[in-house]
Amino acid sequence: MLYRDPAACVDDRVRDLLSRMTLREKVGQLNQRMYGWDAYRRTPDGGFELTDALYAETERFAGLGALYGLQRADAWSGVDHGDGPGARDGAALADLVQRHVVERSRLGIPALFVEEVPHGHMALDGTVLPVNLAVGATWDPQLYEAAAAHAAAELRARGGHVALVSALDIARDPRWGRTEECYAEDPYLAARLTEALVRGMQGAGDLFAADKAPVVLKHFAGQGATVGGRNSAESELGPRELHEIHLPAAHAGVRAGAAAVMAAYNEVDGLPCAGNRALLTGLLRERWGFDGLVVADGLAVDRLARVTGDTVSAGALALGSGVDLSLWDEGFTHLAEAVERGLVGEDVLDSAVARVLRLKFRLGLFEQHGTRTPFPPHGRDVSTALARAAVTLLHNDGGVLPVAAGVSRVAVLGPHSATCAHQSGDYTAPQRPGTGSSVLDGLRRLAPPGVDLRHARGCALTGDDLTGVPEAVAAAAASDLAVLVLGGSSARTPDTAFAANGAARTAVPEMTCGEGADLAGLRLGGAQHALLDAVTATGTPTVVVLVQGRPHAVPEAAERAAALLTAWYPGPWGGEAIAEVLLGRREPTGRLPVSVPRSAAQLPVHYNHKDTEYGSYVDDSAEPLYSFGHGLSYTSFRYGPPRLSGHTVEVDVTNTGARPGRTVAQLYVRRLVTPVWPRALELRAFRGVDLAAGESRTVAFSLGADQLAQVGADLETAVLPGTLEVRVAQSAREASSAVPAVLHVGGQSFTAPEETPR
Repeated sequence: MLYRDPAACVDDRVRDLLSRMTLREKVGQLNQRMYGWDAYRRTPDGGFELTDALYAETERFAGLGALYGLQRADAWSGVDHGDGPGARDGAALADLVQRHVVERSRLGIPALFVEEVPHGHMALDGTVLPVNLAVGATWDPQLYEAAAAHAAAELRARGGHVALVSALDIARDPRWGRTEECYAEDPYLAARLTEALVRGMQGAGDLFAADKAPVVLKHFAGQGATVGGRNSAESELGPRELHEIHLPAAHAGVRAGAAAVMAAYNEVDGLPCAGNRALLTGLLRERWGFDGLVVADGLAVDRLARVTGDTVSAGALALGSGVDLSLWDEGFTHLAEAVERGLVGEDVLDSAVARVLRLKFRLGLFEQHGTRTPFPPHGRDVSTALARAAVTLLHNDGGVLPVAAGVSRVAVLGPHSATCAHQSGDYTAPQRPGTGSSVLDGLRRLAPPGVDLRHARGCALTGDDLTGVPEAVAAAAASDLAVLVLGGSSARTPDTAFAANGAARTAVPEMTCGEGADLAGLRLGGAQHALLDAVTATGTPTVVVLVQGRPHAVPEAAERAAALLTAWYPGPWGGEAIAEVLLGRREPTGRLPVSVPRSAAQLPVHYNHKDTEYGSYVDDSAEPLYSFGHGLSYTSFRYGPPRLSGHTVEVDVTNTGARPGRTVAQLYVRRLVTPVWPRALELRAFRGVDLAAGESRTVAFSLGADQLAQVGADLETAVLPGTLEVRVAQSAREASSAVPAVLHVGGQSFTAPEETPR
């Protein structure tokens, strides 16, 4: 049989296998019905045995197309270190399940094991990385590519195959609980990080190496723009906003070779994404040439019954629209009936099955489903490197940071100061005791001898209990410096009430972020604000560190603290990374991937709004507290005016301070004369520049289609005739007043003026 010949062409193997399959077997390949943790249980001797639920599922379709979350561990699954697979036995469990699947399949077709890898593999003993918003703050695709490669290696070593990774949502409303899963508010930065993710996880070539994993990019499309920041709500997006802001990261991922995308929950202009043929077939497949899998989000196919009337027709609508693989739905289990009733053609079903089979052949599952690489060394180093690069210094009045040599008494305060439990984002597996380092841990380990560290928690993350505030105030008053660590949490507990798809139905105490934890306002807990007021009122210089999954509105910290940093959710070892920056052992190199609002009342505050008269409010400013791209160093930089030379723009950057440092040169364009209404600014290139004290360097950017193209009136992206300004600066706010260079673009080419006007 040709499909069993590993030397044969993949497409030939797919055609041969498909020709031998019954309709029942084909339908089985498109179903991902089970929760993986229901497929096994621990035995008294510490091994695993398969459950009746798995036997029933494989009997239903004479095999199994895909299995979700075999190694998932969290409060929703109920899996922990007492009963779940760890690094030592995860691969053995995967082999046990796979052998059963192959034995129950008449044609010996293995299953795809699909796992959550939002910031590292969501499994026991997996390396937890900083969340995507922290990745965005690094502005370092190369570093992220290395971290993604490590996550893929861990996944494959445990017998997993496919990685589900949030990469396509754009952070346009920070009230949304899943803001932490976004790279940025900006499509260009998000696109570059999506490319890095695909390169790191998948590698090069059509076949996947043993330590590489196909990526499912989620969510497609527009989920970051849901109304009111409410999870799974509608997205009121016009076609231009969709194409300019919410599709570039997906397009970049497709061009990088992403194996799959996940259709989002939200609807766009009345059409749910899982049933939107114009989006999934017309755009994704026909215009972009995508030939990979489209996976539905959990239970999204059955939601289409609200449109079609029943689950049979809902499954037919999703399949006909372009969905290949369902997730937990009933609708796809009835596809044979849908074909027989003429609701969808068997040729459409065959195309979807072929895409599933092709991925299995590309993974080598027919030959190697029982072999894999050893589990790699733990990824603490790569996780910490990401956390370091994400720490962002927002202000540093009077140079209180780094901590001066003469400081001998430091008060380490706040609900985040001595805990690691809230440093990791949503979708984090239970951690073994002793994993990670808090800010207090990091300072105790790294502070110079003789520094007296005093600790007081002060208050909880949520609520108004002030009983611990006096102790914190006393510690601050008796110290030379106070480090006040505030923020939020996405940590769930077994007491969390979960929706059917795993989202938090009601947030437990201290949970202020994550899927299902949307906020109407962006303030911290009342007691945290009271603690901030009381500590800063002592007169002791106070450094505020925010550990958060969204940009909270804390203007009081900007007004009263001597220094302010944000570390986002930096992962288990984020406390060590923060301590290194506080003590000056590492330079702060993070830059904001989102604009930080003064309050929720002024939303939206993203920098790349349309270039119209952007007035202020009578009662407040319309400008963000800190702009996109902002971030300070322990030194200072000067940017010269940009110079044009052919298709290149150059700018001289000088470190004008006394310490070495890193700046991120950000190239923005502002369109002056253009066929369609422009945005105020658009990030179109960036580059990290490391400079010694007093050093100058010329930084060059190429000006190609990625920098000059725009979405035209026909919604196609191309270089259009017009005039635009090029500005290079350290943030969007500085770019708005930076000296520009003017380009006159004529179709696919452009000419530069002889001189650069102001």
